[in-house]
Amino acid sequence: MASLYKETINGKPYWYLREMARVDGKPKMVSDRYLGSAADIEALHDAREAESLPSKSQHLGFGDTAAVWEILNRLDVAGIIDDVVGARRSDAGTSVGTYLALAALNRVVAPTSELGFADWWKSTAADRFTKVPASVLDHRRFWDALHKVTEDQLAEIEQRLAVAMITTFSLNISALTLDMTNFATYIDSANDKAPIAQRGKAKQKRTDLRLVGLGLVVTRDGGVPLVAHAYPGNRTDVTQFPLMIDLLSARHTALAAQAGRAAPAEMTVVFDAGQNSLSIFARITATGLSFVGSIPPSVVADLLTLPANDRRIVDQDRFGGLSAVETRRTVYGSERRVILTHSPTLHDKQAVGFVQTLSKAEVLLTELAATLARGKTRRSTEQVAEEIRSITHDYWVRRVLTWELTGTTPATHQLTFTVDDDARLALETEVFGKRVEASTESSPARNRGLADTPETPPHISKVDRGPLPTFVSSFLPPLNEKSVQSKHQRRRDYAEQVRLLQPPDQPKHAHANSYSA
Repeated sequence: MASLYKETINGKPYWYLREMARVDGKPKMVSDRYLGSAADIEALHDAREAESLPSKSQHLGFGDTAAVWEILNRLDVAGIIDDVVGARRSDAGTSVGTYLALAALNRVVAPTSELGFADWWKSTAADRFTKVPASVLDHRRFWDALHKVTEDQLAEIEQRLAVAMITTFSLNISALTLDMTNFATYIDSANDKAPIAQRGKAKQKRTDLRLVGLGLVVTRDGGVPLVAHAYPGNRTDVTQFPLMIDLLSARHTALAAQAGRAAPAEMTVVFDAGQNSLSIFARITATGLSFVGSIPPSVVADLLTLPANDRRIVDQDRFGGLSAVETRRTVYGSERRVILTHSPTLHDKQAVGFVQTLSKAEVLLTELAATLARGKTRRSTEQVAEEIRSITHDYWVRRVLTWELTGTTPATHQLTFTVDDDARLALETEVFGKRVEASTESSPARNRGLADTPETPPHISKVDRGPLPTFVSSFLPPLNEKSVQSKHQRRRDYAEQVRLLQPPDQPKHAHANSYSA
C-alpha cells in the first residue's frame, strides 16, 4: 500500500512515496521514492496536465441553429421555394430555396446582414449538418437568390408554407389575430431600388430612417403567421387594413381546403384600436367574418360611468382581477355587442403615468408663472396662452387642471393654475384600467377555440343577454381627440369617426389646490 510521507530536512519539508507490504509476516517498506518539495510536485503535475490538453480548441454554436434547421426541414421550406422558383443555376453554390432558408435561420438565431452572414456561419457548427460550406455564402449570392423570386411566386410560397404549417403542427385556424406595424430600415435615402421603404410615422420613433409597413395575421393557437402583407412605410395602417381583410377572407377557405380540412363555419379576427373606423367596420361586416376589435372608450363614453359592481371577475386563475361587463351600444353606425373590461394592473400603471404627466405640466407652468412674474417676457397674451395650451395639451391633464392668465401686456401678465383633486379622483374612477371591445353577434367560443368555457360563461356579468368571448383583444391607450384628428384628418371618409371620438367639453370644477407665481 502506497502512502505519502513528509520528512523535514534543514527546516524544509520534502515528500516521499513509500510502499509498505508484509514480508515473512512482518510489515516492511518495499519501495521508497523521492518526490521532492511541494513546488517540485506542483511543477510535475502542471507538466503532465499540459501534455494531456489539446493544443487548441474551437467553440461553435450548435443547439439553437440545429433546432431551427430541423423545423425548416420539417416544413420543407427549401423544397417548397425551389418547387415554385425552379431549379438552381449550374454555377450557383446552392439552390434559391436553401439560400432563403439559411436567411430565415439567421434571422431567428442571430440576425445579421447578408455581408456578415459568412462570418456568423463560421461561428456555428451548421456546416456539418447542412452540408453548406461558408465558401458559397457570399452576400452577393443571397441578393441573387432574393431577386430570383417574383411577387407572384412569393405569394405562392407563402400560401404553401402556411398549408405546411397547418398540417405539420395541426394548427387551429378558426381564430386569427391581425395587427399592423412598421419597421425602420437602414436603406440609404438616395437608394431608389427599394420603393417600399418610405418616410412615414415611425412607431419605433426613428424619424431619420425609411420605413416598411407590415400587416400580419397569426393563429391564436401558437401565434403562427399565416398571411403577410408588406406595404410602403408612408401609408397608414387604416388604409391597408381593408386589403388585409380582403386577402384574409379570400385565403382562409383556400388554406383550409389545401390543408385537407373543412373550412370552419366561423373564423374570428381580432384587431386593436388602430384599425377602427366607419369604413373598416363596414368592410369587415360585409365579409361575414366574426371579429373582436378594441374601440376607443370615448365612442361609448356612457359605458365608462357604469358602477364597478356591475362588473364581474372573468377568470381569477387566468386573468387575475380582470373584470368585465357586457352590453349593447351603437358603434360606428350599427348596434353591436360591447364588452367593457377593467384591469387593476393597467389601472395602477396608468395612475403612475398620469402622476408623472401631471407633475411635468405643473413644473412647466410654475416656471412659466415665475417668468411672467418677473415681467421680463416680450410675448403677447395670445403667445403665452398658446404655450400654456401646449403644456396642458393632454386631455386627462385638462380634465383636472385649470389655469387663468390675467393682464393684457407682458409686464402685467400673471398666471395661476389649480388642480382639482375631486376631478382627479373622478377621472381615475371613470377611465383608468378600462378598455372596450366590440364583437359580432354570434361567436361560439368552443367552435373557434377561443376559450375552454361554455358559450355563455356564468362568471361574466350580463347587462344584456348574448354570448361573450372570454378573452380580451388588446389593452391600448385610449385615443384622445388630438391623436384621432391628426390620424384621420387627411381622410375625408373618416370625418364621422372624428366627430364620434371628440370628447365633450368638460365642466369646470372647483379649485382644490392653487399654484401661482
